[in-house]
This record gives sequence, structure tokens and C-alpha cells, in this order.
Amino acid sequence: MQSASNDARHGLALAINDVSDLIVHYLAQLGIEYVFGVPGGAIEPIYNALARSERAGGPRAVVARHESGAAFMADGYARETGKPGVCIATSGPGATNMITGVATALDNNVPLIAITGQPPLPSFGRRALQDSACTGINVPGMFAHCARYNTLISHPGQADAKIVSALLNACHSRQPSHISIPVDIQRSAVQVTPLHTLAQQARRPALLDLGAADTLVTRLRRAQRKVFFIGAGCSDIIGPLIELAHRVSADLISTPDAKGLINPMHPRYHGVFGFAGHESAVNLLASEPDLVVAFGVGISEWTSAGWSERLLNTRLIHVDDQSEHLLGSPMAGHHVFSHLPSLMQHLLGQFDIEPASSAPTLARIGGNLARPADPPASPVAPVPPSALMRFLSRQCPPQARVVADAGNSTAWAVNRLEIADRRGLRRSQPQGGGQNVRQGNRNWLQVLMNFAPMGWAIGAAVGLAMADRRRPVICLTGDGSYLMNGQEIGVALAEELSVAYVILNDSSLGMVRHGQRLAQAESIGHKLPSTNFAAMARAMGVRAYNIDTYAELLEFNLADALAKPGPCLIDVRIDPEEVPPITMRLAALGTAK
Repeated sequence: MQSASNDARHGLALAINDVSDLIVHYLAQLGIEYVFGVPGGAIEPIYNALARSERAGGPRAVVARHESGAAFMADGYARETGKPGVCIATSGPGATNMITGVATALDNNVPLIAITGQPPLPSFGRRALQDSACTGINVPGMFAHCARYNTLISHPGQADAKIVSALLNACHSRQPSHISIPVDIQRSAVQVTPLHTLAQQARRPALLDLGAADTLVTRLRRAQRKVFFIGAGCSDIIGPLIELAHRVSADLISTPDAKGLINPMHPRYHGVFGFAGHESAVNLLASEPDLVVAFGVGISEWTSAGWSERLLNTRLIHVDDQSEHLLGSPMAGHHVFSHLPSLMQHLLGQFDIEPASSAPTLARIGGNLARPADPPASPVAPVPPSALMRFLSRQCPPQARVVADAGNSTAWAVNRLEIADRRGLRRSQPQGGGQNVRQGNRNWLQVLMNFAPMGWAIGAAVGLAMADRRRPVICLTGDGSYLMNGQEIGVALAEELSVAYVILNDSSLGMVRHGQRLAQAESIGHKLPSTNFAAMARAMGVRAYNIDTYAELLEFNLADALAKPGPCLIDVRIDPEEVPPITMRLAALGTAK
């Protein structure tokens, strides 16, 4: 039966003829603009629905070059918008190609909807082409380990309930959902009366544990020396959280993935604690403050500096809106499990506004972050990575977003990259609670903390750029990562996105090479061929630049490169001898010397 629905949020009139239309209708309700994927026979009906939707101004298909790239794009889109990213793949190898991206989203708390196709139901168990049901290569079984919600729709009557459950699970848990749908089910007619309205249901509940919050207030009042440890979960509350730090005179440190939330010149900021972090942050915790309050921090190897006892002790109070994060700190003296915006409103109401005379002024702003000294750079030598970070810190536009790939790109960005902008110095009041979809992520630096595949940033940069075309994206990636997933630059070209891909090119898997050296291990398996990535990009029609020396870097104008339409690639020959800040990782592996 054909039904029609008008999406109140977007003014779309999308006819709902079959299950595929129903999926697209619900995506439109949540304001999702793009579905990233690679077409195939087992998902053709969904692509047909997306074609109809695009003509009506609704969600449209973005064709990736590989299914893992599609998942990485959906990841980047979700990080920027707060809405679930959507990726789609055909049955069999299309679905298995996408698993790494979905697993990455699970371990990094990114809301994702993964849709995979299946052959027609009657062909199950008969060795159909690319059968990936329980009778073939069991894709639902594989996704059970990397999706919060995972289901196969085996009857049209299940479609509405399972699609809605998948979407709402992703919104509420901020983790992936997976739906596997046989192609004949996708074509099946649906009759759902009335259709659900998901926008309100997708909001995360504004729950506040008042008793636990009041205990936190008491502890804050009693403590003389306080430290706020800010995690990536604070993107929606960073303004009120900085305001609270002023009111209670708390010093600030951040996890590596929350570095982009705080201005590095903030007078209370002591830098990053964790992977590739700063000595000033370590020293602050080593001084044994009375209280360390971790807000929005998922405790892991990289966010806790290898489970350091300087952080994980009874002085810690762990505040989060995800219960699984709190499970990582059983030694903490107190836990607060609450909706963070609601909690911030409550906390600010308990502490007086700081007198204007004691607020930070430009004359007092200098920060406590200990910046390592850069080595001297010869004009005719390859570019030291630290000098490249210093150059990008000066030349990146204040509105730019940076995404750094797994490995040395993340290490250098966390340790050295600083974009001067308006973050965290202006006084801010809390916003209303209850919203779970934000307009623009406040974290300018996106990195992976746990499950960290090489090449993720290349696709994620596309998703970030599509979520907000007004702001350029800088993608920092290595030559090893680019050789894996560099073809996704073609999507940035097709979509005319303002993305600058900066390749740290040292003809090696740099983190492996330096890790072996620092651990005094055998030197093996890290060499890569000398590759001209700029020439590869030009062959695809992408503007590209070669920078082989430090002198050439100083002459380069990043603003001019970003001002031209479409993406560009900057192939930087880096000094292979400068050691990246990765010793914490070696210590966690037990290989540090």
C-alpha cells in the first residue's frame, strides 16, 4: 500500500511504497542528509529510494570508493553533527569490508547506522551469490561483536519496529546499529499507520542523579587544589565547564581526543594527559591535587597514560553520561552518572559567579602548557614533523577542523598542533538540557583513541566536510595510511569539498620504525616505496603540491590552497629521524627501553 508522509522538520513529502522508502523516510526525520556507501545488487532498492529522495530534497547517496571508507565518512559526519552517520554496503564482501569502520565507531562512541543487503530470503541455504546470512558467511554474526544493536529483517512486518529500534539505539547509546535486509524484503510493500515521529524520541533523556551531584558539590567546596580532566564527551558542555573551572579555581588538563576543546593559551590549562601528552599535565597530577574530576572521559590506555596511578586513584571523581565509561574507574572515590548539560546547570547554580576583576584578561593569558623545544631545521633538508605542526598552527584558518590519522600523525598533532582561535577564553553560560543533536562540533581536532585503523582520517575528513561545507578540513595522514585508503580523495573531488590532505611522507611506516628503534627491536617491515603522492593526486584531477624541504614549506601559502574550490593534496617530505612522542605507547606494550 502506498502511503505518504510529510517530514515536519524538513518539509519533505516522501512517498512510502516499500521498506526501502521507509528507511529513507526515518533518516529524513532525523535530519540526516547523506548515506555513504557503495551500490550493489543486494541493496539496489535502497539506492532507488535514495534517488527518489534526492529529487525531493531529502537524504541522498554519496558513493565511496571502498566500504570501509564509507563507514569512516559516516563516522566523520556523526562527529561533526551529533546525528548518526549512515553507511550502506551490499551483501557478502561489501558488508565485511565495512566491519572495520563500524568497529571503530563502537570503540570510539560514535553513533552509526550500518545497513547491509542480503540475497532474497528463498535463496538462503542454497549457496546464493554473496550469501551472508546464517547459511553463508554470517555477517549478522560478525556484526554482533561490533554493533550495539544488530538484526536481520526476515519479514516486512518486522521492518518498522526494527528500523526504529536501530535508529534510536544509535542516538541514545552513541554507538553503531546494524540492519541486514534481504533484497526481497527491501522491495516489500509496507503499511504502517501511524508512522512514528522520531525526532523527539531521539533526544537523550536529561537525567540528573541529584544525590551524586550534591556529593560532588561538597567535595569541590572542601578541596583546596582541584583539577578538571576534560574528555571528548564534553563537546556540548565545554563553555559551562570552563566557567565552572573559573568559579571553583580548578586547573585544566584534557585527554588527547579533547585537546581541541580548550584554547592552549587558557591560563588554567596544563596540556594533554595521555598518549603524546605534555609533561606539564603529568607534573600537575604528580603534585597530588586534592581532587581530580574527570568529565566525559572514557578510561583507556591512551586517555589514562597507560592506566597511570597518578590519575586512577581515590582522589578521582568520574563524571559521565555513559555507564560503561564509569566501569573503567572502579578505584575512583566517587562516580556521577548524569546527563552532562543538566549536571552543569546544577553545578553552576551552586557556586557564585566569579568577580569580574578576577576573570582572565588578555594580559594574563599565557597558559601553563609546557611546549617542547623544536629542533633546528635546515632550509635544504626535509621538513621536521614538529616544524610542520608549527607551520600548520600558524597557517590554519581559525575555523578549520583537523582530523589526524592513526600513528605518528595523531602523536604529532596531539603534542604540537595548536590553532589559535576563540575556544575556551570567553565566559559562557550553560545551554538548555535535553538536546542530543548539536550544530557544529566544538572540538576542532578529531583523533582516534581506542580501535585506531590506519586510513580512517582520509574518509572521516570527507564526512566532516560534508557536514559543514563552510569550514575547511585539514587531514593529517601518513604515507602508509594514504597507500591504504587514499582513493577516497576522489569523493572529496566529486563533492567539491574544501579538504587539504597533508601527507607526512617518510617512505616508511613511521610509528613502527621509531617504535622498533626505541625498543631496540629488529628493524623490519616498515619500509615503503618512495612515492610521489602529489603526482598521483594530479592524475586524478586533484590540485597537489610537493614540499621537499623546510625552505619550500616556509614559502607555501595554505590559505591560498584552501581558497580554491575542491580538495588539494600537500605531499610533505618529512625528516625521518625526528622521534615522535610515542614513548607512552611503548611503555604500555612493555617494550620501552
